[in-house]
Amino acid sequence: MEKMTCVSPLSGKTMFCHLDAPANAISVCRDATQVVVAGRNIFKIYAMEETGFVERLNLRVGRKPSLNFSCADVMWHQSDENLLATAATNGAVVTWNLSRPCRNKQELLFTEHKRTVNKVCFHPSEAHMLLSGSQDGFMKCFDLRKKESVSTFSGQSESVRDVQFSMKDYFTFAASFENGNVQLWDIRRPDRYERMFTAHTGPVFCCDWHPDDRGWLATGGRDKMVKVWDMTTNRAKEIHCVQTIASVARVKWRPERRWHLATCSMMVDHNIYVWDVRRPFIPFATFEEHKDVATGVAWRHPHDPYVLLSGSKDSTLYQHMFRDASRPVDRANPEGLCFGLFGDLAFAAKESLMAGDAGRKPYPGGDRRYPIFFFKKPDVTEQFAQVSSALSVFEFEANGGDEGRGRMDWFVETARRYLLTGKPFAELCDHNAKVAKELNRPQVSTTWTMLRIMYSDPGNPATPANHNISKLGNIPLMISLKEMSSALNERNKENRVDNLHNLETNLNIDENEETEGSEGQAEYLFGDAELDDDDLYSMEHDNQTEEPEYILPQEAFPLRHEIVDHPSAPEPPAEKPESPQVSGGETEGSCLTPMESFSLISVSQLLFQPRLPPGFFSPVVRAALTHYAELGDVQMAVSALIVLGERIRKEVDELTQEHWYMSYIELLQRFELWNVSNEVIKLSTCSAITCLNQASTTLHINCSNCKRPMNNKGWICDRCHQCASVCAVCHHVVKGLFVWCQGCSHGGHLEHMREWLKHSNHCPAGCGHLCEYT
Repeated sequence: MEKMTCVSPLSGKTMFCHLDAPANAISVCRDATQVVVAGRNIFKIYAMEETGFVERLNLRVGRKPSLNFSCADVMWHQSDENLLATAATNGAVVTWNLSRPCRNKQELLFTEHKRTVNKVCFHPSEAHMLLSGSQDGFMKCFDLRKKESVSTFSGQSESVRDVQFSMKDYFTFAASFENGNVQLWDIRRPDRYERMFTAHTGPVFCCDWHPDDRGWLATGGRDKMVKVWDMTTNRAKEIHCVQTIASVARVKWRPERRWHLATCSMMVDHNIYVWDVRRPFIPFATFEEHKDVATGVAWRHPHDPYVLLSGSKDSTLYQHMFRDASRPVDRANPEGLCFGLFGDLAFAAKESLMAGDAGRKPYPGGDRRYPIFFFKKPDVTEQFAQVSSALSVFEFEANGGDEGRGRMDWFVETARRYLLTGKPFAELCDHNAKVAKELNRPQVSTTWTMLRIMYSDPGNPATPANHNISKLGNIPLMISLKEMSSALNERNKENRVDNLHNLETNLNIDENEETEGSEGQAEYLFGDAELDDDDLYSMEHDNQTEEPEYILPQEAFPLRHEIVDHPSAPEPPAEKPESPQVSGGETEGSCLTPMESFSLISVSQLLFQPRLPPGFFSPVVRAALTHYAELGDVQMAVSALIVLGERIRKEVDELTQEHWYMSYIELLQRFELWNVSNEVIKLSTCSAITCLNQASTTLHINCSNCKRPMNNKGWICDRCHQCASVCAVCHHVVKGLFVWCQGCSHGGHLEHMREWLKHSNHCPAGCGHLCEYT
């Protein structure tokens, strides 16, 4: 006896029911009265009634259900209401006939795939044609009348994530792959795909043909993008792109609404969104009922745009009504303000706010580069009110765009001339400071100089930073304390006592050194004063002038031991003024020369060695880099971050570093500084940045004879059996470097093509294309 479960609906006709297990996929029958829910541990059919969902049939029968019931995907045929197909996780493709009189509804079992089958798809008009895509990289077309596969398609990729028959082209189907490619196949030609293009930077999890517009294909992938492609042109053309906040698991076009499609995410985001592809930055409608990620979405009827069904990992099945959906645009800020790189100002607001300003000129000067209005006409059948907005751009009046662009020359020149690696730290800082100074950026230049002073090794005589701190380095000065005080007294008579205090305080006497029979050698810190010949001369002759002598109080600093003077030279027969000597607690009034009174003083660059903890300057440097980044100068922030390396990297969180790197790389690429961009990516330590230049590059090559796509087996075309690498100039096979035009696919020897294009822009093959050598 069938189990009957009825759940009361929520407000209006939005309703839900609890499932026995998480759902992986759902599908609706032709008359829109029943829905099938499939998962690893559930396979049931529910009737959709006015009062709620009612369980009609449980297809998992038997005491020990096999893995054939563990479903990754399910599809209900739109021509035969009794025909179902499932994709099993063990690689089986199973068809189910609901008209069978027994409990077991399984009809056909295909076990040709070796790995999980990710997707099954019935032909929209042929009931006996079933298509499958598997993790093993193969697609198979089954003929239900022959009870076996009639065609096998190899995508030459690791796995197939989705397959979909075209709604308009009878023989065409699309397949999306793990490597980011999308292929178009003709079911009559299983040996080779008709077209292939790279749709996303990661796996493409889903695709869906537009029900009305022939050739529109929507794809969604791990890169959080939903893209709409026009397949009617020679090459797939991206016409719309929607940025979501998580990997896209499912995408379904909305019936009767040309621009709308629904998406759900694979992880993180539990909501279901309906997007208007013309306004991709904010969802048109949001359904927020699920507590876990939605795994399957389906519109209830091909001609009903107001009812959406969804299954989720939270073990619920929902019927969503559009009138109960939330409208994110109602909670969004309707105004926006943005400054451009060249001084332009863009302001967007509701059209009602712009209407009263009749005398406003949206474009006071320059070219008209932006549209003023972007909105669609009101749709009286839509349940949501349409929102229109106006955009005004006030451009910088500077004789066209070249002069405005010229104001950014400093950015380009700085990026090209900066050195970020390859030399010692001090030389990198000096070079970058010189570059900034030459480009009239004194603040940045000073910052580089300060970074060098902060983090350079003062103990290394070869370090350029030490020679800039003081020019007293390694110059022994035979001067006495009195002579030095006199010299300083001449420069600043108001601060004589302070200078003496500073000199005496900085006197560094080793406690363990005994001055028995040897000269004591002390070191003094004189700051950044530079002594020239005149200064030395004034010091030497200062003792000829009678100056009042200053006696330092004993309590000014504690003496650690008795200071014993040892004359370093014999007494000259000259005037010997009294010089007080402090020894312990007594004062001796011996008359000695200055040379006898004081030890030899040697001033060296070791005086300036900072005895500071390793991370002493880190907070200041971090604040400086943050300041530059907030001002918009991410170039300085990233460059200093790379040059400093481990000195500062741990002080800035990885998310902030990633934001700085991405902003700088985007600017570099906008100015086409590809080499600099690649160097910044290579020198970064953020995992999200270093992977940017590690993605593989795919080149799609057409045969120069028959224009058909080339395979990966060699340079011989498998269709016309001609060598594709024939030089268009000399008509010989190219065995070395081959260069070709991406517009017409013709090419040849590098030197031949270069010489040809020096005197002619037309293709040497005679196709009439205007080729360009760059």
